[in-house]
Amino acid sequence: MSKIVYEVYALRYATHAGRHASENFIFSDFHDDVLMPLDFFMWAIKGRDQVIIVDTGFDAETAKKRQRTYLQSPVEMLREIGINADDVTNVVITHMHYDHCGNLMAFPNARFHIQDDEMAYCTGRCMGHEALRKPFEVKDVINAIQCLFEGRLVFHKGNSKLVDGIFLHQLGGHTKGLQVVTVPTVRGEIVLASDAAHYWDNIRERSPFPIVVDVEGMLEAHEKIEALADGPYHIIPGHDPKILEVFPKLPGNNNIALLHVQPVFPNQGNIQNVTSQQLATTSQ
Repeated sequence: MSKIVYEVYALRYATHAGRHASENFIFSDFHDDVLMPLDFFMWAIKGRDQVIIVDTGFDAETAKKRQRTYLQSPVEMLREIGINADDVTNVVITHMHYDHCGNLMAFPNARFHIQDDEMAYCTGRCMGHEALRKPFEVKDVINAIQCLFEGRLVFHKGNSKLVDGIFLHQLGGHTKGLQVVTVPTVRGEIVLASDAAHYWDNIRERSPFPIVVDVEGMLEAHEKIEALADGPYHIIPGHDPKILEVFPKLPGNNNIALLHVQPVFPNQGNIQNVTSQQLATTSQ
């Protein structure tokens, strides 16, 4: 029997163009304070009669409240890759920040996979601190609780198998229960890192994104996702605009990247600051 491989898509549905580099690194002295936009993605996995959504993005109301540029509903974008939200039965929630769990009710037939520690985090005493609850929306947490009482919230504790070939891995750092997803593709094992690394540069410079509950845990998460992936561009960061520069795009939609296809390696910016050995590994 042939090895199971999947197609993986990154859907860019919103952006924050006015963000500066100093806002994206906890040790910001490594960077000139230039503009460094933040993009927002939903991910979709297809293969062997499986359709899995990773995170659900946010809605237009939240975009307005948070002053983010909303490009298109991520749920509507799924139709462009042949996915109807009503048909989706498995959704992975990497963590409960507003930009990753804002459209739960748009998937009426889905079960939502989340870590025990994440649900305890967003409903527990940590939310008594304004600084910690700022990246959360109360309506999203309420929707998750509703899904729980509907029997549609599936809890995981640590690392676990989701379906054949696809695994969930709990990592520390960004939140109490962040999880990443590993997926086999024709170009190798990729890691949907979500906010274990917002940008490739967070990993490369070992300088975490500033929204973090455990700096040591975040630095260790960088090491773990490197070990899980088959190369530097098999790691898919959660918010890096360079995703749409490095990977081929879906014909007719420049906001959907094909992550299962070989990178094109444009000669732009720091994305080229990798060793020849890393490039060779990535191209295998």
